[in-house]
Amino acid sequence: MSGRKIMSIAWPAFLGACLLELLVFGLVDPRDVHLPGELSGWSRQAVYTAAFFAFWLICMASSALTALLEVPPAEVDKPEPH
Repeated sequence: MSGRKIMSIAWPAFLGACLLELLVFGLVDPRDVHLPGELSGWSRQAVYTAAFFAFWLICMASSALTALLEVPPAEVDKPEPH
């Protein structure tokens, strides 16, 4: 996979993760986030960081799926040269 293709997946995903981070933590205090049944004990910055990377991975999966679906069928079925 080319660097250009990777950046066309990662950059929009980064922007989407930034937007999600702003929206979610504009409404939720990181101290209110807890694991099932107990408080996480994480600092605010740790919650912000973990959430950002989780959002980024989810957005990257979405961007990668879009990139996969935009490949023309003729290119998918073309045999690779040996």
